[in-house]
Amino acid sequence: MAGRIGIIGGSGLYSMDKISKAKKEKIATPFGDPSDEYMTGSMEGAEVVFLTRHGKGHRISPSEVNYRANIYGMKKLGVDRIISVSACGSLKKELKPLDIVLPDQFVDRTNQARQMTFFGEGVVAHIQFADPVCPVLAKALYDAGMKVGANMRMGGTYINMEGPQFSTRAESNLYRSWGMDIIGMTNMAEAKLAREAEICYATLACITDYDCWYQAEEEVSLEMIIQNLLKNVDISKKILSEALPKLSGHRGCACADALKNAIVTDPKSISPETMDRLRPIIGKYIK
Repeated sequence: MAGRIGIIGGSGLYSMDKISKAKKEKIATPFGDPSDEYMTGSMEGAEVVFLTRHGKGHRISPSEVNYRANIYGMKKLGVDRIISVSACGSLKKELKPLDIVLPDQFVDRTNQARQMTFFGEGVVAHIQFADPVCPVLAKALYDAGMKVGANMRMGGTYINMEGPQFSTRAESNLYRSWGMDIIGMTNMAEAKLAREAEICYATLACITDYDCWYQAEEEVSLEMIIQNLLKNVDISKKILSEALPKLSGHRGCACADALKNAIVTDPKSISPETMDRLRPIIGKYIK
């Protein structure tokens, strides 16, 4: 049976007006509260679960988002694919504001300031993460974007900075020297947790600005970012509408069994309390 498709909305995408039979669901998790209530329903014939990453009124900063609770809640609601819609800055001139990038790699610069694993405290798992994005899901989103006329860019490296401040010029130029393509504040934690939960993950990274390295452009401002993101929200919704009908059915990607050989803890050493906490994540392999 096909699972639901999760949509995580970033800055500017706070609701999905095309969801029919919409129902709000509040999910409790052992990791605390998710960013908001989940909205479940049907969109373009697909069963979807929508969550706004920053909560109603955009009240949660990237550093404060409870990523574990958000992904855990998606798992409990039967999600097996997550599409993240996110704002980002460009670190390359050819990647222009209003382009949409489907990154296939991530680099973390949050210095473990965020909780990015369900494991620890009694269970150890080392999951493969060489290719953090589901290629099948990313390709479906790319094809959908091309069909609706979006400025799509397949592949690239997303550097996840801490924030909530934007980069200094020295940082921006450092990231460029490393070969990074785009910069944002949220996607690394989601990608790691989705992989541990065996959920396919891909990002529609909407470029809003050139960051501060490109001095020919005006300085980055929140107003500029929001204006450009709002322009991309409409095209992102069109991409989702085009892609969703094609994402049902069996998953043939490696994401579906990513945890299979990753748990190294002896099942006999896992306490009942820990097992209860992680049952939606590891119950497929440890009874």
